[in-house]
Amino acid sequence: MVTLERVEQLLRTTRLPTVTLTSLVWGDIDDPELPLAVLLHGFPDTAHTWRHLAPHLVEAGYRVVAPFTRGYAPSTLPSDGSYHVPALMSDALALHAEYAGDDRAVLIGHDWGAITGNGIAAMRDQPYGAIVSLAVPPIPAMNPTGGDLTHWLGILPRQAAMSWYTLFNQIPALPEQRFDRLVEHLWRRWSPGYHPGEDLALLAASTPDRARRSAAIGYYRAQARPWQVPDLYNDEAAAWTGPPLLPILYLHGAFDGCLDPRWVDRVMPRLPAGSRVALVPSAGHFLQLEQPRVVAGHVLGHLETRR
Repeated sequence: MVTLERVEQLLRTTRLPTVTLTSLVWGDIDDPELPLAVLLHGFPDTAHTWRHLAPHLVEAGYRVVAPFTRGYAPSTLPSDGSYHVPALMSDALALHAEYAGDDRAVLIGHDWGAITGNGIAAMRDQPYGAIVSLAVPPIPAMNPTGGDLTHWLGILPRQAAMSWYTLFNQIPALPEQRFDRLVEHLWRRWSPGYHPGEDLALLAASTPDRARRSAAIGYYRAQARPWQVPDLYNDEAAAWTGPPLLPILYLHGAFDGCLDPRWVDRVMPRLPAGSRVALVPSAGHFLQLEQPRVVAGHVLGHLETRR
């Protein structure tokens, strides 16, 4: 079990133009001879979600940086107020540069982190050599097409019911007021059978006040306001909803209560050659916590083929 005292020994701070990111790091983080792994968490979660996977990556020869993404303490609130996916992509690209990554670098994302990684995979001339996405497939995989409209319509009603929280999070003030109850409910619904006590305590430490809770909720509000994306992120904004250009590994929990596992059937035909897709048994939305060895096996196997 990771303790807060131990975590304090693993922190590294990176100052970027609009935000200062504090990250958990594993391995010899300053050795440029080692390939870099950047791990991005989602909602309602923190960088601690990678506490099981990161040691496997270090053992395989990687150095690992897992930021608390913008707005989650101890990272700062962004000075531009942007929680749009293009801003998250910009942060991930900046971390690659700040830690002297090269084309061996891997970006691994879960939930909002997966959306970020999927967006970067759709960019031309981006610096990462591999992308791994957990729990949220690339946007085009969830869009209807003429040939599979029946399958898409079959998923939609259940998915709409599962996604109620995205509309709830658009309401002013109320999600912040009910934050503790909301996130506990989502953890238990999204990963049935998993006991998130430690993760909820770590989330509470990362969202200790209204401003931080508004930041976490702000990821949902920002996507409903694409016209507010700052010009600084125009390049990322032009790409993030496009199809991946880089082969990716996509993993999804078989009992995910956030996104219907039937989306998995739609993913592989929409990925470039060299991609892999796997449904992880006995796992829900937080599969990297529920089945860490299985997830690590898929990740390391994919990275080995990319070398």
